[in-house]
Amino acid sequence: MSELREDQAKPVRAGEELDLGKLSAYVDRELGAHGALSVEQFPGGHSNLTYLVRHGDREYVLRRPPFGSKVKSAHDMGREVAVLSKLAPVYDRAPKVIAFEGTGDVLDAPFYLMERRRGVILRKDLPNLDATTIRRVCDLLVDALVDLHAVDYHAAGLGDFGKPIGYIERQVRGWIERYAGSQTEEVPAMTEVGPWLEAHRPADSSPALIHNDFKFDNVIFDPTLERITGVLDWEMSTIGDPLMDLGTSLSYWMQASDAALFQQPLFGVTTKPGMITRTDFARRYFERSGRSSPDLVFYYAFGLYKTAVILQQIYYRFAKGLTTDPRFAPLNLVVRALADQAKTAIDRGSI
Repeated sequence: MSELREDQAKPVRAGEELDLGKLSAYVDRELGAHGALSVEQFPGGHSNLTYLVRHGDREYVLRRPPFGSKVKSAHDMGREVAVLSKLAPVYDRAPKVIAFEGTGDVLDAPFYLMERRRGVILRKDLPNLDATTIRRVCDLLVDALVDLHAVDYHAAGLGDFGKPIGYIERQVRGWIERYAGSQTEEVPAMTEVGPWLEAHRPADSSPALIHNDFKFDNVIFDPTLERITGVLDWEMSTIGDPLMDLGTSLSYWMQASDAALFQQPLFGVTTKPGMITRTDFARRYFERSGRSSPDLVFYYAFGLYKTAVILQQIYYRFAKGLTTDPRFAPLNLVVRALADQAKTAIDRGSI
C-alpha cells in the first residue's frame, strides 16, 4: 500500500489572512497560554474556513466564516459550537470545542477553536490501496453515519437543535428559494429538478441528528485506515430526516458509470478501483440502521440539487467579485453536472 500522509496545513491564501496580533492576545487571555503564534490554513473545503493555529507548544484548529459571504445563516459559528459541545461526550468522532468568540470583535467575524484531530483525510490524490482496505474505509464511512443517526439527541441535550416536523418540505422549499437568490445563468436541469422534488416529497421519517455534509473529505482516518478518528464541518448539522443525510452522502458518491463531467471536479475519491457503488452504500446503511425507504431516488436527487445550490451560492460570490479564489471559477460547470445527474436519476428511476 502506498504511503498515506497526515493532512497538512499550508500557507494562508491571499485575502483570507487573520489578524495575528488580535488572535494571539485572545488566546493568551482566554486559554492562559503564552508563546509565539503562527497560523496556516487547511486547503480543503469551499465554505467555512479552517486554520491550524500554533501557539507555543499547543495546536488548535480555528473555524470562521468565509470572507464576503452573502448567506449569513449558512455560516453560524454558534451553531457549530452548540452541536459539538453537546455531541463530543456521546459521539467520540466529534472534536471538542476549546473556545468560542461570538461577537466578531477579534477577527471581524465569529470563530471558534477546537482540538486538532490528527490523521489522514482521503482526497482525490488517494494512493493505490488494496481491495480489503478500500472496502474497509467505505464500510467505516457508512457505519460512522449510521452511528451518528443512532445518537440519542434528546439525552445529549440537543432536543431543541432543530425542527424535525415538516423537515423535508422546508428543505425542498428552502433550497429552491436559495437557488433563485443566487442564480447567475440558466441551468435547464435545475429548473426541472426543483419542481419534481416538490411534487414527490415523501413523508418525514423518524428524526435523528444529521450532519448534512457527510463524505470522505470531512472525516479523518487513523494512519492505518482502520478507524475514523474525527468528523469535521458541522455547519449544516441539525435534527431532521436521516434519509436526507443519506441522500447528501450519496450525492458525493461518483462512480465510473457516471457522466465524465460529473466525475471530474470535486469528489474523485469514490471512482477509484474497488470502491463500492452508491447502491452498495445505501444497502449497507439500511442494513446497519434498520431503516428502509422506497424513495431513494428522491433523497439522491435532493442531495444533488442541494449540493448544486451550495456550489451556486459560492459561485455567486465569485461572479459578483466578493471573492477572487480561483478554485471557484469553474463551479458553475459543476452545478450543471450535478443538476444533470439529478435529472438522469429521476428519468431512469434509480441512483
